[in-house]
Amino acid sequence: MARFLRKTAAFTVAVIMILGISLAAAETKITVSGTGETQVSADTAIVSLGVSARDKDVLKAQQKVNEAIAAIREALIGQGVKEEQINTDYMNIYAIYDYEGDQEQVKAYSASSTLAVKVTDMEKTGTLIDEAFRAGANTLNGISFSASDTDAAKAESLKAAVADARAKAEVIAEAAGLKITGMEIINEGGVYSFDNSVGNFSAKSLGRTEEAGGTVVQAAKLVVSATVSITFTAE
Repeated sequence: MARFLRKTAAFTVAVIMILGISLAAAETKITVSGTGETQVSADTAIVSLGVSARDKDVLKAQQKVNEAIAAIREALIGQGVKEEQINTDYMNIYAIYDYEGDQEQVKAYSASSTLAVKVTDMEKTGTLIDEAFRAGANTLNGISFSASDTDAAKAESLKAAVADARAKAEVIAEAAGLKITGMEIINEGGVYSFDNSVGNFSAKSLGRTEEAGGTVVQAAKLVVSATVSITFTAE
């Protein structure tokens, strides 16, 4: 009797192992990536502008820049920009050489300074640029946009990325004559945002009066993008 029970137990274990191997062999894994995007309106702009000046005397070139930068700061503060929102972004001085003849001579010096101005009242961005140019600015390097709160947009983008991955997996499974049975592994590929600034800036008339047509800045729509990688099981 004991020998019979041992044989029966061994047979049962063997059957379970065979069934397990068969099920594992029948299960197929499909790994796909998904992407989701959500747009959110920018509520902050960083304007990069400044002054460039030349003079034969390096100190005079720098003095011209310093005076203009001080005037620009004063004009921006007069428009309601806080002092801590105006920061020095870049400074540079270099010699301009005259290569005529056999000797290299310094023709003049070029000095420049750039300010990074944080603007939170988006409707005033163009006006602030105009005021800066009236005060002496002569370079505008660009505008970058951001949003103070993107948490909800990130969540929506992640949901969309998962849905996108599942839709791809279902198409692949159907094409192979299979059906999705579950998820095995899911990895977040990252969530990031960027501004689509094409057409957001129009320098109609830098430094002129409002009646002549001022600088128009349209706030960007930020794109919050998320990616995921998911391994699905299918039979």
